[in-house]
Amino acid sequence: MIHLWVRAEQRPFEERVGLMPEGAAQLIAQGFRLTVEQSAHRCIPITAYAEAGCDIADQNSWPEAPEDAWIFGLKELPEDGTPLRHRHIMFGHAFKGQPAGRILLKRFRAGGGTLFDLEYLLDETGRRVAAFGYWAGFAGAAVSLACWASQMRGGIMGPLQRPASKDAMLKALVGDLDGTGRPRPRALVIGALGRVGTGATDLCTALGVPVTRWDTAETASGGPFPEILDHDIFLNCILAGPGCPVFVAADAGRQSRKLRVIGDIACDPGSDFSPIKVYDRVTDWERPARRVQDQPPLDVMAIDNLPSLLPVESSADYAAQLLPTLQALRASEQGVWARARAEFDRQIATCP
Repeated sequence: MIHLWVRAEQRPFEERVGLMPEGAAQLIAQGFRLTVEQSAHRCIPITAYAEAGCDIADQNSWPEAPEDAWIFGLKELPEDGTPLRHRHIMFGHAFKGQPAGRILLKRFRAGGGTLFDLEYLLDETGRRVAAFGYWAGFAGAAVSLACWASQMRGGIMGPLQRPASKDAMLKALVGDLDGTGRPRPRALVIGALGRVGTGATDLCTALGVPVTRWDTAETASGGPFPEILDHDIFLNCILAGPGCPVFVAADAGRQSRKLRVIGDIACDPGSDFSPIKVYDRVTDWERPARRVQDQPPLDVMAIDNLPSLLPVESSADYAAQLLPTLQALRASEQGVWARARAEFDRQIATCP
């Protein structure tokens, strides 16, 4: 029997979940055992999981879970250095040379556990089986536009407030943009054909923001690209890897430019492959924008849990995509799970 243990997210401002109650009920009907931790912040009430037939555990009790349990969460674990002995399913951010990722891998090596990174659950074609990309793009474009509006009013964006819904987000943004007294900014989206880029483009279109759409064809010649500096807002929506060109060079802020806001929705500044070189740290909900240049201002938005701005919508979408792969855990030595395990083994073997 597969025992799937859905842990509470321990990161601030994180309300998402990767399994909805309806999906949990399907897994239980197929012979899985489901344990769901209580959570003070999850966007879905614990009563819905209890009604679906799940066992309920105390919040953050996963370290004491049975050895054979698969621990399932979304965002990072607390950085307390403890060895990790379970099989964990989560976004580890550990396979691209990130400093924090190396520490995480050492914890798995010390405890004998395994990381099945959600970013590396891939089908036969190499495409991710499930992604929050659309909602990351949608929310990332929204925050980037709000950063621009704040800058046009002479300030820098303050703490984020989670909207009640997608429609409430759009309504607030219309008022924010209209309140600047300026025409809508021009945005450039790189990665426009992907999930993230589609979400970003849809948000801009809904607000009447003109969008220039680029994808691999437009970036094949290598960067940096001066066209980016001719737009008011640049939204980076690509998952960078080896060979990715530099989109924005380190000295871009000091060049002549219209560019005022960079929304690095892909948000991986710690990676060796990051295509945006004007910043080196993520931003967060308390300080969504980091000003990297004055005269004129250039602000960077780089929040790495953007879909949590719309936790119900993004959780429902992601959970529906992932459910067939969770059902395949009964054959975890094959297919998607075997490929993810092989990637972990490769990474752990090269971890210093």
